[in-house]
Amino acid sequence: MKYSKLFFLILGIAISFSAGAQEPWSLEDCINYAHSNNLQIKRAVLQADVAGINEKQAVTNILPDLNAGINRNYNFGRSVDPFTNNFITNNSVSDNFQLTSSVSLFNGLQNYNNIKRNQYSTLATITSIEQTKIEITFLISAAYLDILFKKELVNVAENQMAVTSQQVNRTEKLVEAGNVAKGNLLEIKAQLANEKLTLTNAQNALNLSTLNLCQLLDLDSISGFDVFVPDTIDSGFLTSIPSFPVVYNEALTYLPHIKGAQYELKSNEYYLEMQKGARSPQLYLSGSIYTGYSDQRTLTDNNATPFETEIGYLRSNPSQTVVSQMLPSTDYPYSQQLNDNLSERLTIGLQIPILNRWETNNNIAKARIQVEDSKYKLDQVKQELMKDIQQAYSDAVSAKEKFNAAVEAVNSYKEAFVYTEQKFNVGIVNSVEYNIAKNNFTKAESDLLQAKYEYIFSAKILDFYRGIPITL
Repeated sequence: MKYSKLFFLILGIAISFSAGAQEPWSLEDCINYAHSNNLQIKRAVLQADVAGINEKQAVTNILPDLNAGINRNYNFGRSVDPFTNNFITNNSVSDNFQLTSSVSLFNGLQNYNNIKRNQYSTLATITSIEQTKIEITFLISAAYLDILFKKELVNVAENQMAVTSQQVNRTEKLVEAGNVAKGNLLEIKAQLANEKLTLTNAQNALNLSTLNLCQLLDLDSISGFDVFVPDTIDSGFLTSIPSFPVVYNEALTYLPHIKGAQYELKSNEYYLEMQKGARSPQLYLSGSIYTGYSDQRTLTDNNATPFETEIGYLRSNPSQTVVSQMLPSTDYPYSQQLNDNLSERLTIGLQIPILNRWETNNNIAKARIQVEDSKYKLDQVKQELMKDIQQAYSDAVSAKEKFNAAVEAVNSYKEAFVYTEQKFNVGIVNSVEYNIAKNNFTKAESDLLQAKYEYIFSAKILDFYRGIPITL
């Protein structure tokens, strides 16, 4: 099942190539497309957005807060009027309005350290975006160069098959003329059949390499996809390979994951200072405005005529009542109650931490551990970078030597093949010797192509560590 699925994928790519209608993609096109559409990069951008929001929140935490409250109370039966403090037995309705605000004047510089912590945390998150782009750039560049390599292998196979086809035609004429044995023709045809198989395998390998790049780009459709092939790729562009210390020192100042580890360390250092600030006394300022309304309150009408009302009797003569003059009352307007009940309060306070179940000390201890872990992480990242550059430098040196040796091998095998072909054409050597010389020359060309692209890619990696973008 797996192989049949793979076959149809290869077949689909081969068909799409034959009907391709779009312009070939350059390496820069592929990298730019991936940077704009890769889901991993998009998720990293979202994480950076969240970090930016946290940074803004840390800044606004130094501002005063402001809160408003509105309550309506329904009282049934005996209760205390909140404005007169008298007991009432009637059902009542009251409204309360309040506006409160508070600001921290000093809290051990916790707000300041939290702002700095979030600033470096945001920078660390942003560098993770750049690091993700670098990783994807490496993958795409390798896949792109692999396609160019496979294309050249196809060209080599096609050229070799064309030469062999000419020899088949020539040998057929010689056999018909009786100048060579038929066995030579059969051997040349066998060589042609073998080269057709080589070409088919090379084309299949090219299709798979193209599929790999399309999948890295997450293309919705691979129909008509092809890459741009430069006219020439100069393999001698790097006359001298830069030394390891030069590449390493430049990489320390360029690569985002090094900066990210440094930013993370600074963020955790400020977090430690923020936790230490929790030991400090906290000075704060708060204020509030309050007012309310009750339907049980009435307003005495001082301009009205007083009336008498019985308020008791004499103890010496219970039949003698005691009366008092009272003024009539009117409704207490809602807006007037709110104005009359208005009260304001301003408070400045100092809160001194004494004992909080050792929570502050434990938070400080954990923050110190995070700082130490960040230092180890930074050292680990630098060590891994050193190893990667050492490996890349060694690969570049080896690839350059391999390329130079492959160039000499191709020149030698080409001369040998041309000489053998001349002797074969005049009947001095047989087809077996001719095929051996031709196969040696073909293999030397394939080895040269492989060495060429290994050299180009390893050299490009060194350049990239130094901040030089990968281009062709």
